[in-house]
Amino acid sequence: MRPAWDFIQNQLLGMRWLNDLVGQGLSLLGLDTAGRLGGSVQFFIYDVIKIVVLLCLLIFVISFIQSYFPPERSRKIMGRFRGVWANIIGALLGTVTPFCSCSSIPLFMGFTSAGLPLGVTFSFLISSPMVDLGSLVLLMSIFGPQVALLYVFFGLVIAVIGGTLIQSLHMEDEVEDFVRNAVMADLSAPQLTVADRLRYAKEQMVSTFKKVFPYILIGVGIGAIIHNWIPQQWIEDILGQQNPLGVVLATLVGVPMYADIFGTIPVAEALLQKGAQLGTVLAFMMAVTTLSLPSLVMLRKAIKPKLLWLFIGVCTVGIILVGYLFNLIQPLLT
Repeated sequence: MRPAWDFIQNQLLGMRWLNDLVGQGLSLLGLDTAGRLGGSVQFFIYDVIKIVVLLCLLIFVISFIQSYFPPERSRKIMGRFRGVWANIIGALLGTVTPFCSCSSIPLFMGFTSAGLPLGVTFSFLISSPMVDLGSLVLLMSIFGPQVALLYVFFGLVIAVIGGTLIQSLHMEDEVEDFVRNAVMADLSAPQLTVADRLRYAKEQMVSTFKKVFPYILIGVGIGAIIHNWIPQQWIEDILGQQNPLGVVLATLVGVPMYADIFGTIPVAEALLQKGAQLGTVLAFMMAVTTLSLPSLVMLRKAIKPKLLWLFIGVCTVGIILVGYLFNLIQPLLT
């Protein structure tokens, strides 16, 4: 089984053959891929192609699955459960929604307007950008199945605990009036054929690609610089074992950024190869995807400052704890 999985991870998901092919092509053009410039070009071309291919395939498949869970149906599913089970279902439904936090906020507002418990909608809001199905597959291609599954598991734990805590504090009054008083129409979703769902998946794939492609280019560009131009000792000193505050620093640095999982992966991959600790890198990824500044600005329109700061605090503490936990168990995962 191990050789078979290694082939899947390295050749199918990781596309190592593509890296070799790009390297051979650049060598034929006279570029030394062992040098900084040639290595940067190889990293950039390989990662852009790999991520774009995975992006399009994953979005198409996930959008097809998502077509079976329109907002009204998701609301009804979450409304059938009570207590922590409702938070678990809300977090799980977040895994089949769009990839970035900004895309999840309108759904959060709709669910809140429909009368779902506030804690349940926050479990959905936390998990949606952090642990979508796309991140699971893409993380497997870089870090392997153990890390990917644990990342998704701990992300869901943060979402469930965070939503449960917010629910226990009864902060419904901290939601803006226009959200609480809005009326959500109970519209029956049309019966879609397989052809309709395939068309929808294609449209979502094209739309999402157009939105995230610039961030992929930026992320891969930063990753190429880190991978080939920044001395390894610098990364080890700042984000390695020598710095006990590396997880905290990575989380705080990730908050003001805006990217999705596809734009963050190349940066995380380069940092890990340069000596950053696994938990530090994953904490950075979680912070970027969950607590980006643009999404917080959007969320502030829907909730009051007290609830917003609670949301930020819960997510930040949860991400930091998960980061340190990953650093502790990293020797068991390698």
